[in-house]
Amino acid sequence: QRVPRTGWVYRNVAKPESVSDHMYRMAVMALVTEDKSLNKDRCIRLALVHDMAECIVGDIAPADNISKEEKHRREEAAMQQLTQLLSEDLRKEICELWEEYENQSTAEAKFVKQLDQCEMILQAFEYEELENTPGRLQDFYDSTAGKFVHTELLQLVSLINTERNKKIAATSHPHS
Repeated sequence: QRVPRTGWVYRNVAKPESVSDHMYRMAVMALVTEDKSLNKDRCIRLALVHDMAECIVGDIAPADNISKEEKHRREEAAMQQLTQLLSEDLRKEICELWEEYENQSTAEAKFVKQLDQCEMILQAFEYEELENTPGRLQDFYDSTAGKFVHTELLQLVSLINTERNKKIAATSHPHS
């Protein structure tokens, strides 16, 4: 609950969301998907565990220059530590969910990965709005370009971009 999302810290966002805030909103977004081809309960569980290791290792961002292999190794060790007091069945379930997300091995994991990106730009949109700085967090949008394929998320991202572009245009041309 107390680990802030690194990307927002690096961009000097006041009161950045925590990793827990991020995972919770992703779980709610998974809950409201209309996609009947996905196992919704599995999507919710994936959303709730996908960044769980970060409470120990921190939110490792691309700017931290840590290899994917090293990040995975640290997070895997953290998952073992976090689940050590659980029953064998629960430990196995949680670690398998985390591995499923990490390996992007199912349709649900791929959907939740897109939710992860979508939640990030939704949060960026909210920060730009809160700070009245339209366009300031463009690099977060750029990092997600071409990553969305799920119909619902494409629609949501399109809505976010439309609203954001209106705000940017209004700032660029305040009297038009």
